[in-house]
Amino acid sequence: MPKMKSNSGAKKRFALTGTGKIKRKHAFHSHILTKKSTKRKRRLVKTTLVDDTEKHRVMRLLAL
Repeated sequence: MPKMKSNSGAKKRFALTGTGKIKRKHAFHSHILTKKSTKRKRRLVKTTLVDDTEKHRVMRLLAL
């Protein structure tokens, strides 16, 4: 049986931490930034972790 391919888009969007958690970036920080507050834009810059309820879906995309 052939190897399972990982999703190329997911490879670019997610990264594994040393403890096995999945890092992701926030959405809504690419355009239409004038109406968003400075505080909101600053929060969107930082990375966060994928929620445990979605972790299995991302793992399947990454073929882990």
